[in-house]
Amino acid sequence: MARRTTTPPPEDFEEHILDTDIRDEMQSSFLEYAYSVIYSRALPDARDGLKPVQRRILYTMNDMGLRPDRGHVKSARVVGEVMGRLHPHGDSAIYDALVRMAQPWSMRLPYIDGHGNFGSPDDSPAAMRYTECRMAPAATAMTASIDEDTVDFRPNYDSRELEPSVLPAAIPNLVVNGTTGIAVGMATNMAPHNLVEVIQALRHLIKHPGTDVDGLMRFIPGPDLPTGGKIVGLDGIRDAYESGRGTFRMRATARVESVGRRKGIVVTELPYGVGTEKVIERIKTLVQGKKLQGIADMKDLTDREHGLRLVIEVKNGFVPEALLEQLYKQTPMEDTFGINNVALVDGQPRTLGLKEMLTVFLDHRYEVVRRRSKFRRDKRAERLHLVDGLLIALLDIDEVIQVIRTSDDSAAAKERLISVFDLSQAQADYILEMQLRRLTRFSRIELEKEQETLRREIEELEAILADENLLRQVVSDELGEVAKTFGTPRRTVLLESAGTGAVTAAAVPLEVADDPCFALLSSTGLLARTSSDEPVGTGGARANHDVVVSAVRTTARGEIGLLTSAGRLVKIGVLDLPTIPASANESNLQGGVPLTELLSLGQGERPLALCSLATDGPGLALGTRQGVVKRVNPEVLGKDEWDVIGLKDGDEVVGAVELRTGEEELCFLTSDAQLLRFGASTVRPQGRSGGGMAGIRVTDRERVVWFGALDLASYADGAVLVTASGSSTALPGTEPGAIKVTDFAEYPAKGRATGGVRCHRFLKGEDTLVFAWAGPAPARAAAASGAPVDLPEANGRRDGSGVPGSQALAACAGPLLTVLTSSVSG
Repeated sequence: MARRTTTPPPEDFEEHILDTDIRDEMQSSFLEYAYSVIYSRALPDARDGLKPVQRRILYTMNDMGLRPDRGHVKSARVVGEVMGRLHPHGDSAIYDALVRMAQPWSMRLPYIDGHGNFGSPDDSPAAMRYTECRMAPAATAMTASIDEDTVDFRPNYDSRELEPSVLPAAIPNLVVNGTTGIAVGMATNMAPHNLVEVIQALRHLIKHPGTDVDGLMRFIPGPDLPTGGKIVGLDGIRDAYESGRGTFRMRATARVESVGRRKGIVVTELPYGVGTEKVIERIKTLVQGKKLQGIADMKDLTDREHGLRLVIEVKNGFVPEALLEQLYKQTPMEDTFGINNVALVDGQPRTLGLKEMLTVFLDHRYEVVRRRSKFRRDKRAERLHLVDGLLIALLDIDEVIQVIRTSDDSAAAKERLISVFDLSQAQADYILEMQLRRLTRFSRIELEKEQETLRREIEELEAILADENLLRQVVSDELGEVAKTFGTPRRTVLLESAGTGAVTAAAVPLEVADDPCFALLSSTGLLARTSSDEPVGTGGARANHDVVVSAVRTTARGEIGLLTSAGRLVKIGVLDLPTIPASANESNLQGGVPLTELLSLGQGERPLALCSLATDGPGLALGTRQGVVKRVNPEVLGKDEWDVIGLKDGDEVVGAVELRTGEEELCFLTSDAQLLRFGASTVRPQGRSGGGMAGIRVTDRERVVWFGALDLASYADGAVLVTASGSSTALPGTEPGAIKVTDFAEYPAKGRATGGVRCHRFLKGEDTLVFAWAGPAPARAAAASGAPVDLPEANGRRDGSGVPGSQALAACAGPLLTVLTSSVSG
């Protein structure tokens, strides 16, 4: 065994021992640790919404050229590059952050495009040596223009290179993706939101800086969670938007279906952050402890193709709705989310409300665009200076060549060029480096064009730098482009109160009387039934954040039909619909159930209207995208669904209505602003397999925007036409357009299969109708989120143009009382 020896210290060695109070040392060390955790690890910057590790990952991947159009690389390579250059912490922490940015159930807008096993809500991902990654398209918007002096850079941990202190961030990431983190003495927990809604609020805030929280909530009614589901109760959300702190409840999306010989509860969406295994384990524990009864079996049918599907079979004799309420109460199928909006502002942790978060982001974007414009102006000015010098040389190129040939060396040639042609040193160097092929006449023409282009671009950039309003407009336009490029529809349903998510156990009697009622369909796809068939009151169709677009008289145990854009009629049991008050003044379809919980729609298929299943009466009227009209003879088959029209390839139904008298006016509205109205009696009824007949002439480039039937004799206040114009290149739902409301009587009736009359004049930048509707006055409108939209007065000229709207229209309806009484008349 080797013997270890100790070398004695040299004779001149002096030992220095410094006595320190342990309390002072612990206090100093703890403060340094706390500072490091708060500012360098746990809390995001309010400007780009990123923690340091996330920012370093995106910056490094951008620096490595791992853009969406390039191939994937091993995740281990990215982690090693980040750790070696910028983030001196463990590789597991870096990889965990990278994985989270690639998971669509964790991030509302993922920034990493992952290839391989990146885990699931219940399982961890594969090791970094097995997975591959690259930047997602949205990540390029976060790093765009970073090389144009848009943000400040600071030394990395060893001062060998620089890293950005913040990213340019064209996406409001802090609000859109949210974040969570635990620091020392503080924590942050922010909910994700819908990108399109957030950008609509930002653009409104740019134009109206004094907007309060209520004004912003017209655009952002609540969080939009990556996993969908429902949010129950909006009071806590408003508290969070006001003060930065609040709590809301999340519920799973579930529906009752027939599973073999039993009824079953099918769960398709879970609360944010909850996995199926967690729910299954909790249900098993409750069943084994005899705290939950009525469950016969449970199957997890989740896969990557169809998404989450957890089937809970209910024993015979138990009410599925009551069991579902117990599942909400006792399992993670209902969970709470505590909002605590803590982020770094100017290097200090602050609790931010909604307006403060949006304002900090806008201030950051103003600074980014200002610095980018200055950088681009300076670069173009440098280039213009060289182009000016080169054009001077080309005007007398023979003398320039003579000067260069007679000079002893390049230094002498440069001095002589400067003195003879009055050039700068930069211009002289550029001329000396010029290639002979640039001496052609064509090159001179190109230089003159470049000179003109540079001067125009410099003027535009200087205008942005000189005019604060123009700078704000540039930021607003860029945000609009981001919404068009990366925007997606809302996933989470917002419910006002706890009773709106599902029918409570106390509200489910053993036997339901077959009383008369109305079945209602809202603009956001909610279904409900009234408690009676007496339409009391004169309330408008504007429910709380919604409008009623279709109503049909039925009974509680009856069946109704839903007409879809695919030309299908689907049966729905009225008993499956939740009950709301019968009074029109009190009706609130926020208490309804999303129709997707009752039936399955195909890709791109939309609900259009409700109808009764009566075998007498004038039947249905349908209009298609290609201008076909059809009246369908009443017919009820012994199956759950059937087609009511034979559609051609590429065609779809844009409007469907159940006729009451057969003497209604049918109306087509096309994208090129043509209106055609004619009597329903001029259309010959056909069987359900018929393909209809010509309704209105449309070109190959145009389409029908709206079709419907108007019973003008029953409208006490007459009828109106609502149109909104915009650009065909804009993403639907992102531009409010120009809105016009006109008295429907202004438009004369014409014969079927003609071209109609013009109903809206387009202004500059407009080339299509983005929305159209005709019906009883006064009209009520709603946005895609269900929020009400104010309409202008009904004094528009017959073919006049519209006025700018506050939000994009998604639906219109007349007074609710009119809708209900028209159902009674049938």
